[in-house]
Amino acid sequence: MATYEPKNILITGAAGFIASHVANRLVRNYPKYKIVVLDKLDYCSNLKNLNPSRSSPNFRFVKGDIGSADLVNYLLITESIDTIMHFAAQTHVDNSFGNSFEFTTNNIYGTHVLLEACKVTGQVRRFIHVSTDEVYGETDEDAVVGNHEASQLLPTNPYSATKAGAEMLVMAYGRSYGLPVITTRGNNVYGPNQFPEKLIPKFILLAMRGQPLPIHGDGSNVRSYLYCEDVAEAYEVVLHKGEVGHVYNIGTKKERRVIDVAVDICKLFSLDPKTVIQFVENRPFNDQRYFLDDQKLKNLGWSEKTIWEEGLKKTMEWYMNNPDWWGDVSGALLPHPRMLMMPGIERHIDGSEETKDMVSQEMSTSNQNGMVVPSIRTSLKKPHLKFLIYGRTGWIGGLLGKLCEKQDIPYEYGRGRLEERSQLILDIQNVKPSHVFNAAGVTGRPNVDWCESHKQETIRTNVVGTLTLADVCRENGLLLMNYATGCIFEYDAQHPEGSGIGYKEEDKPNFTGSFYSKTKAMVEELLKEFDNVCTLRVRMPISSDLSNPRNFITKISRYNKVVNIPNSMTVLDELLPISIEMAKRSCRGIWNFTNPGVVSHNEILEMYKSYIDPSFKWTNFTLEEQAKVIVAPRSNNEMDASKLKREFPELLSIKDSIIKYVFEPNKKVLSN
Repeated sequence: MATYEPKNILITGAAGFIASHVANRLVRNYPKYKIVVLDKLDYCSNLKNLNPSRSSPNFRFVKGDIGSADLVNYLLITESIDTIMHFAAQTHVDNSFGNSFEFTTNNIYGTHVLLEACKVTGQVRRFIHVSTDEVYGETDEDAVVGNHEASQLLPTNPYSATKAGAEMLVMAYGRSYGLPVITTRGNNVYGPNQFPEKLIPKFILLAMRGQPLPIHGDGSNVRSYLYCEDVAEAYEVVLHKGEVGHVYNIGTKKERRVIDVAVDICKLFSLDPKTVIQFVENRPFNDQRYFLDDQKLKNLGWSEKTIWEEGLKKTMEWYMNNPDWWGDVSGALLPHPRMLMMPGIERHIDGSEETKDMVSQEMSTSNQNGMVVPSIRTSLKKPHLKFLIYGRTGWIGGLLGKLCEKQDIPYEYGRGRLEERSQLILDIQNVKPSHVFNAAGVTGRPNVDWCESHKQETIRTNVVGTLTLADVCRENGLLLMNYATGCIFEYDAQHPEGSGIGYKEEDKPNFTGSFYSKTKAMVEELLKEFDNVCTLRVRMPISSDLSNPRNFITKISRYNKVVNIPNSMTVLDELLPISIEMAKRSCRGIWNFTNPGVVSHNEILEMYKSYIDPSFKWTNFTLEEQAKVIVAPRSNNEMDASKLKREFPELLSIKDSIIKYVFEPNKKVLSN
């Protein structure tokens, strides 16, 4: 069999996981080959993955999108490309359930652009298209022979469907235009540099952080895993020995259940699987098994070399030594991360001079054929942000608008009523937001007692409206930041007053004293079915605006009598900016959105007296006495804010936050 010898190779997506290992290997092993990397630096790409190749004279990096026909044609001509190894793709199945159009754009349209460029230039002698084992669909559980290269393609999710579609284009261009195409279909790959939305790096990072390992369904799904260096060697073999027009499976017959992978990672970290593993809702469809027949590639001389235990240990050690390789990946570590690959979200370039030089390699904006090529520098745009905010006339909604203006974030207020689905759809179509914030809701006029006599109106907004908005956002692939309440708990035997034992995010609401709280607890439970929602439990909100009648401090300073009970509270001046950051990080699920610790009414009023009005006096009364002057009982509780504190270590305790954000600024104003 004749060995193919390339000269100038274009590798797409090579700042990503698998392709970076392939690129680094070829640069290292074949100094006579020129390796040109094209990558748009999406969320799962990282220039540091290419560090081993940076200083090599036979390596060049170009930042750009395979969807740009002008750029692709320009590179093929100016770099005299004779070989393309096409890895660039959106690959995370969870993401494909939330934003499938991006997969069509990247995986099918991007491949089509490359194929057409090959046809037009007529100079490419090998086009290696990287596909996936998932195009075969689910393998029977009792099958003893894996899918071979001629097996029927039966994709079951949007990701695999787009990869199968791209394969059809590759095959068609091979047959219609004689393009020298080769396709590979691979099992799961693991190892250093992988973005932690994928199972193994996600579990390793979660184990490093002491957090639960979330398993979709019951964990019985079976997968085959290959170590990244073995896979890079497989592509080296396909490049040189693969036959034009053929398909090659890159696989292993060693299979593992997902739960077995989790248990093995627990063993590496000396963790108890029974306490660490957490079973979560399954994907809309989760193939039970993928099983490949890899004999055809073995006939070319390739074989798997890295045993599972060795590869897993190497991978763990790499993440232990490089915990910040990917920066903030909290959004990727969620059980169902779907929002990381929103249109316009690109990975920021780090500030090192080496990296800047690497990205800023000059390209002429035109050539003798008049093709226009986008400047590489001008493509380094900031992530697209535009907020759609509901609750314009409310306190929190108004503050959110001011924060957006302060942070130069484009925003618009929603015009539609929450319970009117068609109006919400129109808002999203007109505004085209990146995120939606819901600060609308019925809390009562002037307080929650109003809800007791206006139950239908309360249900319509707090329950029906919120659920409708969540569902419309889900259909449009949008994250909903929903400001909820923590007034759904009360002190009990397991969480006694003054104990320091707060309610956690997973605890069931136990306060039903007010109809307002009932509706809030009801909608929170239902929102758990929407994985595009971030629920923020706000409690007794406080701000630096002491003239606002909704401000808890303002309220109690105007009461004739107050109870004196420690409570968790939310300082909006500190926490509202954090909610915007949480949106950027694609946080979701339930969060106790309070400052750590508790503060009592008397402690706040003592501060008020010390900082604002030395002559201020007040009188206490008991809960029993309070009950005589209100319609509905009030919630009193402590909430555990440790989850929020872990995400934002700089978060101040409630007492320190009140002093810093409320009393110190107002004291300065009043002293002038």
